[in-house]
Amino acid sequence: MLSWNEIMIRLALASLFGALIGLERERKDWAAGMRTHMMVCVGSCLVMIVSAFGFSDILGTPHVDLDPSRVAAQVISGIGFIGAGTILFIKQGTVRGLTTASGLWTVAAIGLATGGGLYFAAGATTIVALIILWALQPLEQVYAKKFKQKTLRIVTNLDVDNTELLKSLLGKNDLKVQTFTLERNEDEFVFQLKFENLDATKIEIIINEVKNDPTVKGIFWVQ
Repeated sequence: MLSWNEIMIRLALASLFGALIGLERERKDWAAGMRTHMMVCVGSCLVMIVSAFGFSDILGTPHVDLDPSRVAAQVISGIGFIGAGTILFIKQGTVRGLTTASGLWTVAAIGLATGGGLYFAAGATTIVALIILWALQPLEQVYAKKFKQKTLRIVTNLDVDNTELLKSLLGKNDLKVQTFTLERNEDEFVFQLKFENLDATKIEIIINEVKNDPTVKGIFWVQ
């Protein structure tokens, strides 16, 4: 059985590790901030302590066979409910909160490691998680910006022929069109074309060409 001092050390370390990762999420004003991460980490730590040492008083009892990892294993599946609550489906093709959900899952694992007395593993994972969430973010933004797809939204009247406009956009060899959609509203057509790897110069050329078309009511980029 663990001593009171050892239990407090493990719970305190778990709260510290959870707070460090939670502060990074708090900085971005996410719903799952510092306190949420601390609670997940401390709760996981306690579950691990209970799973490993909470049933020591009945060990050796006839017909009792305990698996100390069974209770702690439920944390990994149970944390999915909290993680799912942080994921937001904003619009088609846009989902936010996956990083926070995976962070909560990692924090739960850190709490389990701390509760099991694996202090070095828990501390090292906390440092690695902070590097992934904070230090690597500028690199991810540069890479994502370079390869981010851009969507052109064009609005035209219902009583015009858009054949030539579409031919000029779809027929350009230097433009890679990923998807093309057409919507019909009450008094207008809405075209959406998603391009890959467009630089600022090509964007400006496309806008100027489409603006000069008399059938176009409006044109704008959807990020």
